[in-house]
Amino acid sequence: MLLHIEKNGQGEPLLFIHTGLQTGGVDFPAQREYFQKDYQVIQPDLRGHGKSVTEDHSNFVQDSVEDLKDTMDHEKIVSAHIAGCSMGALVALAFAKRYPRYVKSLALSGILPRKPDNWNELNEEDNKQVHEIVKSEEAITYFNEIHEGDWLTLLKSTEHHDWYPFDLTGDLSDLEMPTLFLVGEESSLETKGAEVYPQMNEKIHVSVIPFAGHNVHLEQPELYNSTYELFLNNVKDS
Repeated sequence: MLLHIEKNGQGEPLLFIHTGLQTGGVDFPAQREYFQKDYQVIQPDLRGHGKSVTEDHSNFVQDSVEDLKDTMDHEKIVSAHIAGCSMGALVALAFAKRYPRYVKSLALSGILPRKPDNWNELNEEDNKQVHEIVKSEEAITYFNEIHEGDWLTLLKSTEHHDWYPFDLTGDLSDLEMPTLFLVGEESSLETKGAEVYPQMNEKIHVSVIPFAGHNVHLEQPELYNSTYELFLNNVKDS
């Protein structure tokens, strides 16, 4: 399916792929404002999010990869810098592995490099938080405003224990493009990637951001922006 996208600025295409249950219009706001001065910032709504309406969430990550390719082809985008966080990073990573020629560089945050020993317990905690969200009138109003489709079904799609693609995040050795892994120091399970990823692939650079957790781009936007800009400048100069 073709994804709804928002475009701002002129220059090389730079895609920011939003976290789960957000949209291209609401996520990465500081990055959109900062980078649109030098790049054409493109922010898609992943399938089932925002204005990209579908009820098919059965194979979300891999279907989203094909959606992104179809959308880039439709927009005549030959290649782009791509950044994503959390669910957006999973899609960006899977896309980079399947269609490397479309990706000038890759920036990932909010992903787990290894399956934690207590993964089932962690997933149960997340499920409890999901159930609390659906009890909140404020949250329901917000999600109804930003999504045109059935966001509640989308929210519940990660309830089963085997939903996370650890086979995807566990091996980055085959990435062909310069890659930046940004991670908040407070995310102890995610910071392991700062140790293991560069050992897998010399094209992977890492940055541990202080006073931040899972959503580095929201919690420390200025540090995220300056670090990502440094990375992009080095990619262009290399």
